[in-house]
Amino acid sequence: MIAALSTTVPPSLIAGFFLGLSLIMAIGAQNAFVLRQGLRRQHVFWICLTCAGSDALLIAAGVLGFGSLAGAVPWFETVMRLGGAAFLIWYGARSLRSAWQGGAQLDSAAEEGRVVALLPVMATVLALTWLNPHVYLDTVVLLGSISAQYPDPLLFGAGAVVASFTFFFSLGYGAAVLAPVFARPRAWQVLDALVGLTMWAIAAKLLLM
Repeated sequence: MIAALSTTVPPSLIAGFFLGLSLIMAIGAQNAFVLRQGLRRQHVFWICLTCAGSDALLIAAGVLGFGSLAGAVPWFETVMRLGGAAFLIWYGARSLRSAWQGGAQLDSAAEEGRVVALLPVMATVLALTWLNPHVYLDTVVLLGSISAQYPDPLLFGAGAVVASFTFFFSLGYGAAVLAPVFARPRAWQVLDALVGLTMWAIAAKLLLM
């Protein structure tokens, strides 16, 4: 199925989608907030749109900025490729450490029945998105630098944007289904392990280019 998909969809788009998805899946305050609001079934659409739209703006800034800079400065591409690989190795190690330590879980019972107005919710989600330094590292720096390694950096960025919209809306509206699963710490450990291994696999590919 993957082979058939690669013949009809540009490789840059596929690579951007899966890298973007791997980065977004990493457990953090933003994802936990989206998941909790999904459990409450409150303002889910606006929260998901804000998170994905913010990602789209940052990804576009990274792809457009780093693409032009890589063309103007020949050695910049190599530096950013090695820097991106180093960041992915660190990111993967952090996720694998979280998987080893465990301890994360979601108490859905405590989230039911609490009504919060839209304005405070949007203020919170904007703060979690734009005041998080990892957002800039993931979208502007990492995705922007890696996009320069592909012949179609704009398609790579488009794939990452699609991944963001897919993930946040799936997380928000699928929270009711995921609640029993993520009430168990083991589920978070499995997710962290998958994210960590994916990061290391991408880092290895960058180092071997």
